[in-house]
Parts: sequence; structure tokens; C-alpha cells
Amino acid sequence: MEFLEQTKGAVRVIKPRGPLVGPDADQFKKRATEAASACLGRLVVDASAVAYVDSRGLEVIADLSEEMTQGGMSLKLCGANETVREVLELTELAGMVEHYSDVNSAVRSFL
Repeated sequence: MEFLEQTKGAVRVIKPRGPLVGPDADQFKKRATEAASACLGRLVVDASAVAYVDSRGLEVIADLSEEMTQGGMSLKLCGANETVREVLELTELAGMVEHYSDVNSAVRSFL
């Protein structure tokens, strides 16, 4: 799995490319945790290049969201396709993450 990272002001944006499954999901969690620590929890995950997630990917999203919430932060997701959003809703994980249509909206939500 490939990750693109950029900083927009004081917000770090991480964009995983490819399905969020198995070992790639664990790699994503490590990168996202590092990114969240580096920017004091101002993290946006741009999911526009994630085609689908499996059970491990969902578990990683839930764990990451919970860890960030315990630290007084929130996981912000943007650009997720209909399939990913539907899976998050069906598994009741949609309420654990804030979702935005695009990166700019998600970044502005920190203001």
C-alpha cells in the first residue's frame, strides 16, 4: 500500500492508495498514528483512493478512532466512496468518525 502525506497549515493529510485490507491496514494504522502524533491530532484521512475495506481495515479504523478520541482528538475521514461509507454505516462505525466530502472541508473543520 502506498501513502501520500501532505501538510495543510497545521493539519496533516494522509491518503492511503489501494484497498485497506490485512497487513496493509496494519501499516496504515502505524502511519496514521505517527501522523496524528506529529500534528497534535489534527489528522485527515483522505479515503478517495481506497476502493474497499475488509474486517481488518474496519478494526484498524475503529482502533485508531478510539485511540484518538481517548487523547482528545477525532478521526476525520474524507472522500470515501459509497461502498466504504456503506460498510462503515452497516458496521455502525460511521458514528465514530467525522466524514467530509473533500480534503478542504475536512481541513477547515479544525478551525
